Amino acid sequence: MVLPPPAVKETPRENKMPKAYWIVRVSVRDEQRYPEYLAAAGPAFQKFGANFIVRGGQFETMEGNARERNVVVEFRDRATAFRCYQSPEYQAARSIRQKYADADFIIIEGIAD
Repeated sequence: MVLPPPAVKETPRENKMPKAYWIVRVSVRDEQRYPEYLAAAGPAFQKFGANFIVRGGQFETMEGNARERNVVVEFRDRATAFRCYQSPEYQAARSIRQKYADADFIIIEGIAD
């Protein structure tokens, strides 16, 4: 006698939004004053749960142009990444950063789990 396979209770997959990332390449013009930006940006990063994946570190430019610093910041989802960038806290920090550094800055959505 062949028994049917045991019933498998399927659990619905959570409808998770993909994480999102800030990818920022920075050339600092004023090393002495740049820490003002970092201090000013801290409250926004904390408020929106920013998780630094890459913050500086050695790198090799394989193609194209590079800047001296590279940063990758992870956020819960795309909306959170945008809210952080657009927040009054970060915009104040951004104004400071723009005085002391040049940057290429994108927000990109990751792959859903």
